[in-house]
Amino acid sequence: MAAPDESVVHGSKAQPKDLPALDKLLRDCAPLLAEHGHTLVAREARALLDGLRMRAVAGELMRLELDALPASLAARVQARLQPAMRAVLNLTGTVIHTNLGRALLADAALQQVLALMGAPNNLEFDLAAGGRGDRDDLVEDLLCELTGAEAATVVNNNAAAVLLSIAALAHGREVIVSRGELVEIGGAFRMPDVMAAAGATLVEVGTTNRTHPRDYEQAVTPRTGLIVKVHTSNYQVQGFTAAVDEATLSAIAHAAGLPLMTDLGSGALVDLSKYGLPAEPLPQAMLAAGCDVVTFSGDKLLGGPQAGLIVGSRAAIGTIRKSPMKRALRLSKLPLAALEATLRLYLRPERLAQDLPTLRLLTRSHAQIADLAQRLLPEVAAAVAPRFSVETVALQSQIGSGSLPVERLPSAGLAIAALDGRGRTLEALATALRALPRPVIGRVQDDRLLLDLRCLEEPALLTSQLGLLKEALA
Repeated sequence: MAAPDESVVHGSKAQPKDLPALDKLLRDCAPLLAEHGHTLVAREARALLDGLRMRAVAGELMRLELDALPASLAARVQARLQPAMRAVLNLTGTVIHTNLGRALLADAALQQVLALMGAPNNLEFDLAAGGRGDRDDLVEDLLCELTGAEAATVVNNNAAAVLLSIAALAHGREVIVSRGELVEIGGAFRMPDVMAAAGATLVEVGTTNRTHPRDYEQAVTPRTGLIVKVHTSNYQVQGFTAAVDEATLSAIAHAAGLPLMTDLGSGALVDLSKYGLPAEPLPQAMLAAGCDVVTFSGDKLLGGPQAGLIVGSRAAIGTIRKSPMKRALRLSKLPLAALEATLRLYLRPERLAQDLPTLRLLTRSHAQIADLAQRLLPEVAAAVAPRFSVETVALQSQIGSGSLPVERLPSAGLAIAALDGRGRTLEALATALRALPRPVIGRVQDDRLLLDLRCLEEPALLTSQLGLLKEALA
């Protein structure tokens, strides 16, 4: 794609004196000034002229097309106003993609956000009492109803939920964790580092593959403040293994007068096996087993905005709420609005697979996706011809974001190969797809660019751009 100032020169070399003054250029761009104001347009005009002047001094600037300068300036202004965060087409095959925004919000959540962000709202105002309220009240009743918890609170992500819970319940004391559960998740978030940041001392028990009840019992001392169990959602240890379940662990903790906390990581509020998906541990089951605190994410399997959900006993949640750290980690009004709307969808479980985008995409049938691949094949093949071949292929999608890491979902899509066999040709195609108005993100594997169609619910978002793709590849 040509730079915004390349169209203004041609022919013999131009001189710096040939460039118009800034004021002259701005006068020629009165409509642009009227639309965008003086500050932005003048800044971009100055940058445009400075760049051309430097090329002229270096003898690299050909004869100026002065009439093209306003259009060049308009292009620069428009480029400057383009948002850095943009909607993309996720054709990677990873449904809950960490780098692509994780869960998609449901229509109900989007409508709730739009309605509340453009008007004053009762974020911390009790409408019944007419006085100051608590923002946790907006979602606590819903979380308690859905999980069976006595109390609940929310923070800005699950890492914060874990950090806050440990800091509130065990600051300055020891925390017991199985060695096999000392996980690291994305962004180098390590459980031992979280313990240190929370002001607690980590006590490891058991071995990497086997931990027994006696390991916990023998580790309890007067300095112990908390026992933590971590659901290893982003990896699995198989073979000669042993772990202590929550019911057994809660009996050990409560006999010693200690709270038990479990971090579910992804977290799910419904039994996924009912939808033909692998089961994930539920906060409802953890609480029923005797856990005092359960933490999980809002933007993974739950299908909502980024949030850290903390549910549990009234005493434990009360202690967590009183922590000075709670205010620093609290959820703002935008994700709170989206979270409340998402949680309300769970009150109608019969409609959940229809209303919740994450569950809808995860349960999409292989036959439906394969049919879409067949329908798109001719159009995509025409757009990338004659440099590339395209064929439909069976693929394996994954859930993503550390959820059920070894499980795969049968899917289908398109495989594009460079006819010259060069990796750089294939990379050029991937670059052209990312440069489209709605960037298309696939994955390169075995010298092919794969477009997994599991997450493409509106094919027109892709097909409407194929003409631009063909131009870019020409």
